[in-house]
Amino acid sequence: MSSFIIYPAIDIRDGKCVRLVQGDYSQETIYNDNPLEVARSWELQGGEFIHLVDLDGAKAGQPVNDLLIGEIARTVQVPVQVGGGLRSIQDVERLLSLGVSRVIIGTAAIEDRAFTEAVLGTYGDKVAIGIDARNGRVATRGWMETSEVKAEELAKELASKGAETFIFTDISRDGMMQGPNVEAIRRLAEVSRRTVIASGGVTVQDDLLKLAAYAGQGIGGAIVGKALYTGNIDLTAAIQVVSAVQ
Repeated sequence: MSSFIIYPAIDIRDGKCVRLVQGDYSQETIYNDNPLEVARSWELQGGEFIHLVDLDGAKAGQPVNDLLIGEIARTVQVPVQVGGGLRSIQDVERLLSLGVSRVIIGTAAIEDRAFTEAVLGTYGDKVAIGIDARNGRVATRGWMETSEVKAEELAKELASKGAETFIFTDISRDGMMQGPNVEAIRRLAEVSRRTVIASGGVTVQDDLLKLAAYAGQGIGGAIVGKALYTGNIDLTAAIQVVSAVQ
């Protein structure tokens, strides 16, 4: 597997593959009625690791599309990571038992530190911490609420508790096709001294090259959603180009 990984994203709502704008559930575009079909397509195009989001779960505070996610995890040959509504050890254990390779803890990292530390202590590198920031502060509950916690402070604290991987989203860039906030992503990797996966704003292939330039400084990959569905980025070509510069 590459040192800089492109993660094709599949956001699931009501059993369909959708994209939201800045996490706004009222601004939804349905791209495919069959997320399993989409996952197979990303794998055939060379995807090394698939990123799944249970949007219903993020809103409900517990996994909702877990059976579909399990079917995807068992069907594709590449690993999958999943976020959205994971707030209990049982939720984590169930997804891992369904074949998911890595779970993403988001809201609970702010609201339930004991749970977060317990999951990190038990499952280690099978856990990523999702840090979604609005103006530098961490947003929770499917981005519907914004805390007073600064993203960099949370990353440093959880790195000290065993977190090895962070997924950082600048909400202002998500779905806007304006490019990622490279400096904020690089800074988070620097202060946490851990691997950071970029999310939000990747629009063209050059965005991936800009991020991959910092692979040696902790930026370990990028999640790509809307740009793949609109055809702005061709997954196979992007993987080849990024691999050539590593």
